[in-house]
Amino acid sequence: MDAVLTPELMLRAYTMGIFPMSEGRDDPEVFWVDPKRRGILPLDGLHISRSLARRIRQEPFLLTVNEAFDRVVTACADRDETWINPTIQELYGKLHRLGFAHSQEVWDGAELVGGVYGVTIGAAFFGESMFSKRRDASKIALAYLVDRLRIGGFRLFDTQFVTPHLLSLGAQEISRKVYLEMLEDALERNADFYAQEHVPEGYSVVQRNTQTS
Repeated sequence: MDAVLTPELMLRAYTMGIFPMSEGRDDPEVFWVDPKRRGILPLDGLHISRSLARRIRQEPFLLTVNEAFDRVVTACADRDETWINPTIQELYGKLHRLGFAHSQEVWDGAELVGGVYGVTIGAAFFGESMFSKRRDASKIALAYLVDRLRIGGFRLFDTQFVTPHLLSLGAQEISRKVYLEMLEDALERNADFYAQEHVPEGYSVVQRNTQTS
């Protein structure tokens, strides 16, 4: 990548349907990705299994938002294979401080045990990565995040790719053409990540996200 990678360039790339990746943590190079098939998680189609619903209602963890953004990104990069190198991690930190990147955290006492982060533009949320150190921690993070996005008026949850984990939660794979149409619609709308002022009770999260899914 010849151009200097800045937060402004990152945001422009997202509006064009592309996003940055690296070959690995120790690879200094960053490249743009424009998949022919795109993963999305329909905000009205999150699949919450009975066992997951029971776990959410039990509220085994503390949920927070934007309390430990940098730590969530670091945890997402802490694996054998990762596309998050220091350059990318630094840029997402800058986007967070500019108000465009957000994290949903899951805590077991004082330990950060799960989380997900991504970028918001208009009514689009571009999910970047998630991690889990406890059973169901990342699934619970995703359920609370989807609930927040729905209440805030978001229209698109971009997962970039699909994985068996995401497919089990209701993710879908669509064509680039369909994705760009959805992206254009979402970018023309306004959404509020902070419309949900407080972290809701687990029962409410399950109820709201099973009424239409």
